[in-house]
Amino acid sequence: MTPHASTLDGTPSAQSPRAVRVTVMPKAGVNDPEGEAISGGLHALGYGDVQRVRAGRVFYLDLHADSDERAVAVVSDMCDRLLANPVIESYHVEPVTAADPSAGWAMPPGHPG
Repeated sequence: MTPHASTLDGTPSAQSPRAVRVTVMPKAGVNDPEGEAISGGLHALGYGDVQRVRAGRVFYLDLHADSDERAVAVVSDMCDRLLANPVIESYHVEPVTAADPSAGWAMPPGHPG
């Protein structure tokens, strides 16, 4: 049995599945200890040409929305509320397709998307 999508208030949704990629990075000027540790490790391994490393996160979300634009808007709200800390991080939200090899994931077999 396939689960049915629902809206935040619990009413059924007839929207299509959408895939969205979120990239979260520290804002310019914000201390990035993870990036500094990676940079130090690369230098220790002999990669002395590395000037700077900024470490971030990438999220892939599969959600129901009536358009890519609506999916991006909903996920942007998720970023403001949970996925990113807008005080110290910036984020970029973009729709992706299941066939996009850069997406880093694939829809499960039988997925309607």
